[in-house]
Parts: sequence; structure tokens; C-alpha cells
Amino acid sequence: MDGHSLVSTPMEKESDDTPVRPLRVLVTGYRSHPHVGGQGVYLRELTRSLTALGHQVSVASGPPYPELDPRITLHELPSLDLFAEANAFLALRPRHLTSWADLSEWLAHNSGAFGELYAFGRRLERFVKAHEGEFDVIHDNQTLATPMLRINAHIPVITTLHHPIAIDRDYAIAAGRKWWERLLTRRWYRFIGMQAKTARALPRHLAVSDAARQTHAQRYGVDAERVRVAFNGLDHGTFRPDNAVPRETGLIVTTASADVPIKGLDVLIEALARVAAARPAARLHIIGTLRDGPAKRMLATHGLSDRVTTSSDLTRAEVAALYHRAHIVACPARFEGFGFPAAEAMACGAAVVASDGGALPEVVGEAGLVSPAGDAGAMAANLARLLDDPNAARQLGEQAAIRARQEFDWSKHALAASHLYVEALAEQGRT
Repeated sequence: MDGHSLVSTPMEKESDDTPVRPLRVLVTGYRSHPHVGGQGVYLRELTRSLTALGHQVSVASGPPYPELDPRITLHELPSLDLFAEANAFLALRPRHLTSWADLSEWLAHNSGAFGELYAFGRRLERFVKAHEGEFDVIHDNQTLATPMLRINAHIPVITTLHHPIAIDRDYAIAAGRKWWERLLTRRWYRFIGMQAKTARALPRHLAVSDAARQTHAQRYGVDAERVRVAFNGLDHGTFRPDNAVPRETGLIVTTASADVPIKGLDVLIEALARVAAARPAARLHIIGTLRDGPAKRMLATHGLSDRVTTSSDLTRAEVAALYHRAHIVACPARFEGFGFPAAEAMACGAAVVASDGGALPEVVGEAGLVSPAGDAGAMAANLARLLDDPNAARQLGEQAAIRARQEFDWSKHALAASHLYVEALAEQGRT
């Protein structure tokens, strides 16, 4: 077993239990529906927990819009939503020429770049000016668009740091087989320079792990002293142990939102190939869609296709049900800013086998088995250890459930954010 303790930062001046006064908080995200990724889950749970602490919470978001507590006001800031257009080039309308947000988004999209972040920042800037005096602080969900700097001059902006997208870009470029694929990838990720500049200039951030804090310091030049660390929380009503459900011997469950190198699915498939021959019960269930690509080809090459099943568009309860049945939950990512699948599986009492990519060692702690990221042999050894000893897997899962309940609490995360709000307001001389 392996793990690292959470590192405190100099910004943690107050006790995590110190209450704060209610504030008018505007939480922002350029895309915020839970089904589009972990950031949507984050916004839903953060706003719910801030409201529970007594804050008056509103949300400004682009589409797809978030699922929110009924007490929270949603301000919709429509984008051009060009990914939903059959022909994005023909989506331009005369009215878009009067809006630099719209025009910049259209130009970026149709030249191979991702322009939604900057466009959302422009729309948010216009919205904040139109609602001057209505909010005390803005909490942004890693948009890091340059308009945030102008907004921060008038109202404090706190940004949550998940993980630097520069890491995704580097893996994507390395995976490009042709020069023009690598060139297009660089074009797509041009927004990273904007995010780095904005992150360096904003005075305060909230990171979901120490790995997120340190990698933003390394990749973007953010001063780590200006970043507070607080783990994400979990929905413990859904993700909890269920002793009435028997574990299925040999069932390995993993989450793969995309077949890209950073997710490490290739490492897990290679590890499975090394343990499968001697263990007929070993099989893999992937939460996600397995399209034609490298992972599918690897499975065929190793003769493992008939040992793999998939499911997608699952509810949280359905994901929890899989974790309840799993002998092992594997988290092979080469980097995670936090790692919701690992934490949620732990909360369900599952034995977790993870890589040491990013924050995963922080999340797993001593309650899971950790191997070097990208090392299929080491991961195979950990899989074999638990496949051959169901009692060891059960004991590890029991430790994991205890750790998850103690460490991953949305109310603690929201309280850490609240302390940042108060500090930011004091820094700007506001009361």
C-alpha cells in the first residue's frame, strides 16, 4: 500500500471549522451539466453545499446547463453551441457580428481552436457589469479566461483548479501519429496560454488536491503559496457500502470517459493480459463507450475482447451498483487532478488498484494499492494480489469506505472556499 498525506499550504490561516458570514456568491462555469464531466458534478455539489452554509448562491453558466438545487438561481449565458451544429461554418448570423464573444467563438471553432472559454469570459464580464452590486464574490470553475482579470478588479474572483489542461495537451500531441495531427492538436489547445496567464495573475485559488496545486505551479507558474487545498466531496447517500450485494469474483471495473493516453486504459488492458491466462474468472467492465480505437485493438490483439463489457449513460445509483459488485475497481490514469471514480469506489467499499498519476495517491492513501503510472507490470501484480485473495480485497475495501467518509466531504470543501471569499474581500478592502 502507498499514499501521501495532504499538504497544508500557508493560506490555511483559519481552522477548517471556523464559521463564515453569509455572502452573495456567483458560481460560474462555461459548461456545467453533470453529464459532460466531473466539472459539472463539482458545480452542482459546490453550490448545494455553499447554500447549506447559508450563502445566497447564484450560477452563471453556458450550455449545457447545470442541475441545481431549487434554492439556487441560474443565469443562462448562451453560447453558439457550435458542436451541436451540423455545419458550424454556416452558423454565423448578422447579429453575431455585433458581439465579439460570439464572433471570437465562431472564428476559433472554424479555425480548429477551442474558443468557448474566452467567449464565456466575455459574456460573463458583460453580465457582471449589468448586475453590478448584486454579488460579493465570484467563484469560477477553472474557466481562467482573461476577462476574469478585469472582473477581479471590481469583484473578487476565486478559481477552482482541477488539473492543468497542458497535461492533456502533451499526451494528445505525443499520441499524434502524423505531423499534421500534432499541429491540429496544438491549435486546439491554444487556450492553455490564456489560462496560464490568468491563473498567474489572479490572487487566490482553491485546488482540489495538492497535486493540482503543485502542477499548476509547475506548468503555469502559479504561486503555490496563493493556493488553498481542499479535497472534493462525495454524494455519500449514493456512494456507500452495501453489504447485501455480494462481490463478484474476478470482476474488475474501471471508468474510461475517452480512449486517450492520459486515462491509462491501455495500461490496464496490458495488465489484464498479464493476469488473465491463469485466472479464468478475471474480466473487465468499462464504464464508458469503447469505440474503434487503440484500446479496442489492444483487446483484440490480446484475445481479451470476450472478457470485456461496457455500459454508458449510467445514473449515479447504477455506477454505485457496479462498485458494490466489483472485486476490484481499477484507476490507471496517468494523471488525475482528483479522481472521482477512485473516491466513489472507495466510498462503496470497493478495493481500489490505482496508479500514482497526479492526485490518486492522495485520494487512495493507505486504503488501496498504488503502482507507478504507466507501469502495466506493477499494476498487474496488484491486480493479481487481490484477485487471488478476496479476503484481502474485502479488508482493503473496508478501510477505503472509512477513509472516503472521513476525507471527502462537500461541506468541508465549501467551508474552505468560504474562507477564501472572506480573505479576498478583506484584501480588496470590502466588508
